[in-house]
Amino acid sequence: MNSLLIILAGLIGTFIAYTGALYLYQRFPYPVLLPVFVATLIIAISLLMFDVPYEAYMQGGKWIDWLLGPAVVALAFPLYKQWELVKKYPYPLLAGVGVGSVLGISTGLLLAKWFQFDDQIIYSMIPKNSTTPVAMDITESLGGIAPMATVFVMIAGIGGAITGPTILKWCGITHFLGMGVGMGSASHAIGTSKTMEQSVQAGAVSTVAMTLSAIAISILSPVFSYLLL
Repeated sequence: MNSLLIILAGLIGTFIAYTGALYLYQRFPYPVLLPVFVATLIIAISLLMFDVPYEAYMQGGKWIDWLLGPAVVALAFPLYKQWELVKKYPYPLLAGVGVGSVLGISTGLLLAKWFQFDDQIIYSMIPKNSTTPVAMDITESLGGIAPMATVFVMIAGIGGAITGPTILKWCGITHFLGMGVGMGSASHAIGTSKTMEQSVQAGAVSTVAMTLSAIAISILSPVFSYLLL
């Protein structure tokens, strides 16, 4: 019975936190109030306040975590849906995603090496610019820590969603293709959802870039870890 209550508490608590954060963002659509960011803070603070171990929370949270597996397969759908867009702009998309993937992997890896982090942490940081399920699989294959990879992915996604629009504006990037490739490659699904609010076309490009980045990072991560570690 206690286990069932813990599972329900984890599921219901996560749902309430996200629903509340979503309502707040709809009322006050500021970048720092992104629902995933606010909900994460609420859950983290609640666990600390009530001294709830992460393992106890994950008894319910793991049911949400298991949905990440089908999410990997679901990435094929937006790529198929926007296939005409891919055929229309193949070279800019591939070039942008390629450069973004290389920079995302190499900057994380070199920064972690510079700080002399343990190899497991470095492996966990390498796929930070891909979506969570892909990053977890890559991290496990490299010998990293999957839950830690999730943290780095969240930081990359939330950081990109909050600062990305401002950086693009400062750099004078207003074309939907540049906006979409930049946000999708750097901050995956979280950045894509933010881009959707600004432009439907940029959001569609970001969806494609996010999917292609997941593929590129899956291929490049083992290569870079072998060459640079």
